[in-house]
Amino acid sequence: MKVGTDGVLLGAWCMQGIDGDRPLRVLDVGTGSGLIALMVAQRFASAQITAIDIDEAAVEQARENFARSPWHNRLNALLCPFSDLPPDVKYDAIVSNPPYFVDSLLNPSALRTAARHAVSLSLDTLIQGSALLLEDCGTLSLVLPAEQEKNAVAVAASCGLVLRRLTKVFTKQGKPQKRSLMEWQKSVFDTALQPVTDTLVLMEDNAPRSEKYAALTKDFYL
Repeated sequence: MKVGTDGVLLGAWCMQGIDGDRPLRVLDVGTGSGLIALMVAQRFASAQITAIDIDEAAVEQARENFARSPWHNRLNALLCPFSDLPPDVKYDAIVSNPPYFVDSLLNPSALRTAARHAVSLSLDTLIQGSALLLEDCGTLSLVLPAEQEKNAVAVAASCGLVLRRLTKVFTKQGKPQKRSLMEWQKSVFDTALQPVTDTLVLMEDNAPRSEKYAALTKDFYL
């Protein structure tokens, strides 16, 4: 699986405001090459990250990438469906760039189909399962197509997850919104707070990256 903009955005954007020195248990669902898990490991020095995928080749690639990283002792890649995770193991944060292209035509490649379509893990199942696996005050962070934003908010609310952050992503100024970066908290306190909402334009003035995009990802792009 190639490194994509969606994964880079989520890996740099998720879990902001969390104490980087606090021991954290993090789950990366659908890890692919392990990109997001590696970015979380780079950002949070005491985090233990479990990365899961249902594709054996992806897990092997993630394991190889983990082994070559400076954070190999805090990263673990597992060949494991989301539904098989033990319910008694809880996480401080769950992150995922999920298989969300539910309405597009199936790709002839079975591997790319599994990665790009919600054939094995629906968005509803991912959100509902994450609510059960999160510690109190734990966070769920996703990158989704803009058209799935409202459904995700409704499903999460029904599970007791409170939307805390929302970044609407545009490729260029004046173009339709393409993605939503969304972060919920499993809150046992105030559930009426409004989320912090902003926008991110990826390209401006014919530059490959806008100033805001460059600032967000500066620690990861060479």
